[in-house]
Amino acid sequence: MSSTLVTSRVVEQPGLHLTLDSVETDECDNAYANIPGNFKVHKAVFSAVLPPGIEVQEAMRSGVSAWAKTARLSTILKDGSERQYFLKCITGQGARALVEGAYHSAVTINQACPGLVPEPSGWGQYSIGPGEICYFYVCAFHDMRFNEAPDRRAFADTIAAMHKNGKSPTGMFGYPVKTVIGKMERTVTWEDSWAACFTNLLRDVIDYDNDTNGVWPELEAACNQLIDVVIPRLLGALQSDGRNITPALVHGDLWENNVGCDTSTGKIVVFDPGCTYAHNEMEFGTWRCRWTTYFRNSKFMLYYKRAYTASDPKEEWDDRNRLYSIHPYLTDSAGHRGSISRETAYNDMLFLCEKYGPLDSLEKYDPILYIYLVDGIRLPSSPNVSGAVLPVS
Repeated sequence: MSSTLVTSRVVEQPGLHLTLDSVETDECDNAYANIPGNFKVHKAVFSAVLPPGIEVQEAMRSGVSAWAKTARLSTILKDGSERQYFLKCITGQGARALVEGAYHSAVTINQACPGLVPEPSGWGQYSIGPGEICYFYVCAFHDMRFNEAPDRRAFADTIAAMHKNGKSPTGMFGYPVKTVIGKMERTVTWEDSWAACFTNLLRDVIDYDNDTNGVWPELEAACNQLIDVVIPRLLGALQSDGRNITPALVHGDLWENNVGCDTSTGKIVVFDPGCTYAHNEMEFGTWRCRWTTYFRNSKFMLYYKRAYTASDPKEEWDDRNRLYSIHPYLTDSAGHRGSISRETAYNDMLFLCEKYGPLDSLEKYDPILYIYLVDGIRLPSSPNVSGAVLPVS
């Protein structure tokens, strides 16, 4: 049996933002390299993605991922210099979008803000059995610390630079290839309207959440009101009455677990991007979520707003931030059956619906419940799919 290898590399052409070139070769079914270490590496990984003449000295499991198997490759290049690479291998739902999207996102971020993400080498695929494909992504390896917050001003300035320098190739909202958050693929159609683009993204996670947890009629009613009334009003205001916003390159999943400090250089590194060209403020919806730590510190946002002024209407910034937080909350709920994130998203929807699109048939926002949910405490009366009290994820 043979396996098909597809790799992607940057092709520099004047006037083009990014072009990907695909190469196909055939490999033996059991073509794993004889490399010391505790991680099996398919020859496809270095036969076309890594530099010619490279010698892989060791492959060791490295890092923790909910969706993928990851390793550190210690190598010697053709010129005798040493270099380490990070390898991620994944199968199943969203696997291709994850690796292709991660590669494309890393290339795009490095064009906008050089050195912010590990330098990408390529991505590819190989067969691991009848009808089963393993997708892989290779980038530079960084030994990182994760127990310290970055300098607030420097980090805010860096993220603002990424948002400003990352120009949409079409001038529209969206992205040229599929990307993921977790393992869930995003809709990436191009839109002139940011409200329409965000609606696409929100519908994605609503569907994923329903697939995991089942339909909750009250939540469904709130989602419909949010999409039909709140989003057109709250996000539509960004592009009406003489106001406008420019699509910005956003990381897509920027929180503490995707930010580290390189132990050799002391520089901040962000990783696991799933980019889209969006309203820049969408980046910070996750910072409102209960699982964030130091990014909740208001100083980060204070410095960011000095580098990138809040959009008009400025007085609606917090409501937009609440709206943007619903997306990661539903994403978390979709990935963890019974998570309190679903209830948090629902309660936030009620808040926004009461303010921008009142509907008598909806329940009322509960500010006390919000405090419990954000602190990660489940109340005995909390609703869920089965009607039973589920453990906190």
